[in-house]
Amino acid sequence: MINKCLFPAAGYGTRFLPATKAVPKEMLPILTKPLLQYGVEEALTANITQMAIVTGRGKRAIEDHFDNSFELESQLSGTSKEFYLDEIKAMIEKATFTYVRQRQMLGLGHAILTGESLIGNEPFAVILADDLCDCSGNGVTSQLIKIYNKYQCSVIAIEEIPLTQIERYGVISGDLIDGTNNTYRVANMFEKPNSHDLIKFSEDKVDLNKAPSFMSIIGRYILTPDIFDILRNIKANKNGEIQITDALLAQAKQGRVVAHKIKGKRFDCGSVKGYLEAINHFAKKDGIS
Repeated sequence: MINKCLFPAAGYGTRFLPATKAVPKEMLPILTKPLLQYGVEEALTANITQMAIVTGRGKRAIEDHFDNSFELESQLSGTSKEFYLDEIKAMIEKATFTYVRQRQMLGLGHAILTGESLIGNEPFAVILADDLCDCSGNGVTSQLIKIYNKYQCSVIAIEEIPLTQIERYGVISGDLIDGTNNTYRVANMFEKPNSHDLIKFSEDKVDLNKAPSFMSIIGRYILTPDIFDILRNIKANKNGEIQITDALLAQAKQGRVVAHKIKGKRFDCGSVKGYLEAINHFAKKDGIS
């Protein structure tokens, strides 16, 4: 059973300044709901009720959002607007929320390691709120849990991206082991590969001239608890950051990482362009012109 979901939410959101100077990027709204609420809803649909959130300085709005607001509830009680709070109140009743602060921004791997005290010694999900996913069937986290139950190892979500976008994401290479569920045994991975890394990929039997796309890692994972020990002992990169891809690569070298090509649409809401695309998509879906 996957009982806990970790939400790294300590980043500065610099690409959205000045909006994120006082507002956490995870609280930027898609229509009427903040990005992080979409992530919590995805976890709940995967039968996960324990939400572990890694925050930072200036992120108190996250804790306030997932808490009762007695003044607002009292103000709206008995009015025609009372129903506006029904959704978030139901979510708060279904889930528990715990928090820990990441005192230094040292990469996603460091953020996940910071959350160890909230997770303990058990497998867990990870959702990055600025990767917003819309699926007609099971949510991405539910899809990953199904794969985890079969292989009992770390699982990462992937999607196809064109070569022109490869330097913006982590990418993987590997062998297809289940065509029905689009599952790959991961052999190699790179975080935001440059041209030198692409040469390495070509040595890994990827023909760059013929490949129309690459398998990109998106912000959804199921991680086994040994990832914490790996992260504790891994070397920081040239930017002083601890990357989760480096830790996953250590697991992959032992054959303990699989990747699942998601069924659904992902929006990179960490970029202004992707954020706008998400707003337009959900507005159209909700019949808002």
